[in-house]
Amino acid sequence: MAPMIPTPPPRLILGSTSRYRRELLMRLRVPFEVDSPRVDETPLAGEAPAALAERLALAKAREVAVRHADAVVIGSDQVADLDGTPIGKPGGHQRAVEQLRSMSGRTVVFQTALAVVRPATGFERLLRVPVAVRFRALGDAEIEAYLRAEQPYDCAGSAKSEGLGIALLDAIESDDPTALIGLPLIATAKLLREAGLDVLLRSPG
Repeated sequence: MAPMIPTPPPRLILGSTSRYRRELLMRLRVPFEVDSPRVDETPLAGEAPAALAERLALAKAREVAVRHADAVVIGSDQVADLDGTPIGKPGGHQRAVEQLRSMSGRTVVFQTALAVVRPATGFERLLRVPVAVRFRALGDAEIEAYLRAEQPYDCAGSAKSEGLGIALLDAIESDDPTALIGLPLIATAKLLREAGLDVLLRSPG
């Protein structure tokens, strides 16, 4: 009787253009490819930040999965939530100043949603990992100095907690510290296991 040939593990695709998510996923030491999702990220009328993050994460994973039916696909999205109002990426200096002024002395919940889809098996799961971030009372000089130093214009909420932005904060409350950077790795490893891709068994030595 011929020996059974083991089934090769599925490819892993990160459906994101974010360099932050790419760098985070590299921590799991699993080979992956990147494909940019073609998804309109415009919020729906009256859409809550948490619902927006979940809808976009799943839409990104599904859209990329259409082109990679044999793969496991990760989609993710993050929306900063200030009292129910979504705070997006500032895109420029003045908008970043306005965002940080509005968040000064207040708590912002960063709603990070994660979707994992495996078309070949019909697997589809969605999780959301909120992170509560309490900002210090910030003066204009501090805001200006921070933005000039780090230029976080591609980050929701205009602050990079993994960099100098940590000096803007009083506290971070989360079950998964990587969620604030853009990809909750605890949840990612969990959903990948459920999809049939165990990162510990796939990782190089």
